[in-house]
Amino acid sequence: MTTSGTSSFNLEFDDLINEAYERCGIEVRNGYDMKTALRSLNLIFAEWANRGLNLWTIEQRTQVLTPGLYVYDLPADTVDALSAVIRQGTGQQQIDIVIDRISRAEWLHLPNKNTQARPAQYYIQRTVPAQVYLYPSPPTSPEYTLVYYAIKRIQDAGAYTNTADISFRFLPCLTAALAYYLAIKKAPDRVQMLKAFYEEEFARAAMEDRDRASVYLVPTYSSWQ
Repeated sequence: MTTSGTSSFNLEFDDLINEAYERCGIEVRNGYDMKTALRSLNLIFAEWANRGLNLWTIEQRTQVLTPGLYVYDLPADTVDALSAVIRQGTGQQQIDIVIDRISRAEWLHLPNKNTQARPAQYYIQRTVPAQVYLYPSPPTSPEYTLVYYAIKRIQDAGAYTNTADISFRFLPCLTAALAYYLAIKKAPDRVQMLKAFYEEEFARAAMEDRDRASVYLVPTYSSWQ
């Protein structure tokens, strides 16, 4: 048996768009058909940010802290932050200390936000751009760095010859999503069928897109009378 010897299959947007139109029973006839499909792709990427965690969008980032400054703008493509540590030192002297995420109300209720010490808590304000608030404020010495896992936005579609900024495992899901979005506009008789297929594809891909680390649940016992 002869195989290709490669495992790099991907779809440029023009091919993906044609596949989606075919599922709608439509042939691409003009430039506007392509333009409206590309717009739908960008809306799908925005929708996926609301559907949950996509592992390929997670990136470790750092922010060097300035003494006395407790508010920092995060990069413009930051959707949220998953977890964070405060890093002190470098190389073999490097120490990472876990800090706790708090809510907006908890941040508001802190009595003196200008207190200076090693930061122990953080609050993410999901504005545009997103901001991180630290408590206490970083001290003059030693120098600390905030290290966090950011959830990034999926990159825009851009040119028709581009490929999607997604894991290859989500290609079937993206194609199904686009077919559904196009059906809403151009093939209403297929909307329900394509929506159901899209949801099935997304559920399958999302189930696979998860951390495989073991989870241990430890009960806490307390005595009361």
